[in-house]
Amino acid sequence: MAIEPTDFILIFVTAGSEAEARAIARPLVADRLAACVKLAPVSSVYRWDGEVCEDSEWQLTIATRRASFVAVRDAVLARHSYDLPELVAVPLAAGTPEYLSWLRDSTAAAEV
Repeated sequence: MAIEPTDFILIFVTAGSEAEARAIARPLVADRLAACVKLAPVSSVYRWDGEVCEDSEWQLTIATRRASFVAVRDAVLARHSYDLPELVAVPLAAGTPEYLSWLRDSTAAAEV
């Protein structure tokens, strides 16, 4: 059976600190809910409570199965400090067969 790229998603989450980002990322990979979580410092400009705000944050890019979105969402929200964290997903449009196989195999326990 061919592996379809659309079976996988990237989930984007921002966190207020590197420590919080790591505290969210490590259990996702350890529990096989994510194959990989990339962490990067970012600057965010956003509107909150009617004000334009600017903050340093950490961007998490979570590679996982589309079927695991709810489980990943719940795990992120259980560890996140924000009242309203960014938590959005985009489908993969394409990927090398080798990468898609790795992604599938790395999240095997997360099969729904």
